[in-house]
Amino acid sequence: MIIALENARRELLDMREKLEDLGSALRIEDLGGRVAELEQKTADPAFWGDQENSSKVLQEVKQSKDTIADYEALCGRLEDAIALAEIAIEAEDESCVEEVEAELEAIRATEDAQRMAVLLCGEYDKSNAIVSFHPGAGGTEAQDWAQMLYRMITRWAERHNFKYKLVDWLDGDMAGIKSATIMVEGTNAYGYLKSENGVHRLVRVSPFDAAGRRQTSFASIEVMPEFADVDNVVIRDEDIEVTAHRSSGAGGQHINKTDSAIRILHKPTGIVVGCQTERSQLQNKETAMKMLKAKLMEIKLRERLDTIEEIQGNKVNIEWGSQIRSYVFMPYTLAKDTRTGFENGNIGAVMDGDIDGFINAYLKMNAN
Repeated sequence: MIIALENARRELLDMREKLEDLGSALRIEDLGGRVAELEQKTADPAFWGDQENSSKVLQEVKQSKDTIADYEALCGRLEDAIALAEIAIEAEDESCVEEVEAELEAIRATEDAQRMAVLLCGEYDKSNAIVSFHPGAGGTEAQDWAQMLYRMITRWAERHNFKYKLVDWLDGDMAGIKSATIMVEGTNAYGYLKSENGVHRLVRVSPFDAAGRRQTSFASIEVMPEFADVDNVVIRDEDIEVTAHRSSGAGGQHINKTDSAIRILHKPTGIVVGCQTERSQLQNKETAMKMLKAKLMEIKLRERLDTIEEIQGNKVNIEWGSQIRSYVFMPYTLAKDTRTGFENGNIGAVMDGDIDGFINAYLKMNAN
């Protein structure tokens, strides 16, 4: 057992070099200087006159401080673990083996998570994420699959202490959902969840088939950043069709049961957005318009178009051949990403929100 402590101590000491390298990758020293520079600006009374700019600056200060604090906490945890291992070795206290080894694994996991954050350097990676779920080919089975994906993403958010807010929900005909949209709030929410954007394929014995046959179903997850400057997007009144309907679904007592829910169709592209969680029809319309502008802006940036008018309503079919990931429940269990090749045989854990392996593989692939 003392040998196990010696091995753990040696691996902990090796982690010092890794953390130094991580500090360089995170630019911890530069971030400290940047925070001091920005905080000096906030001392100027004129700074608070521009609310939009001051909000961006304060957000950058908070994010930078959080990065520094998390890194320093990790370094402190490593030194504490090394000290614990050395004391246990000196005292020949074998009862500390499990604690030291557990700390080693926790430090490794935290270092890996912070290193992954270095890959989140896209312009909008730090933004909140707007996530929508849509069933594809497969009827009730596909609608149930879309709700299963909704649960997978919300469980992932809960695991990582991201807040999520239901924006829109349409019940399925017999089960599941026809569509749903959530806002996932927190630093790097979009950076992580952009890996889930695309068509997801399910193979299982359908609970809706009396004959117990195996079926293949499809559903899509659409992920967009929450843009701060959507007000710059101009949408003409004649290009949209606004309808009101009664809210339904996963809001429970917090959903307004009057006809206050709003659905907006953007005629030139065929894009449909909705909102039902605000207290009034006007508030729901404002939120839905922001979502529509975000979708148009995302397409414009993705296609590198000069104007919103250039955007066409071309969409990938939610069907065979277009999937980014397959989930097999029968005759074996496996979730496999077709882009990265990453796979996980514990399908129950994956559907419970354990998708970090897929996210990390995607980020690493796109960093190369």
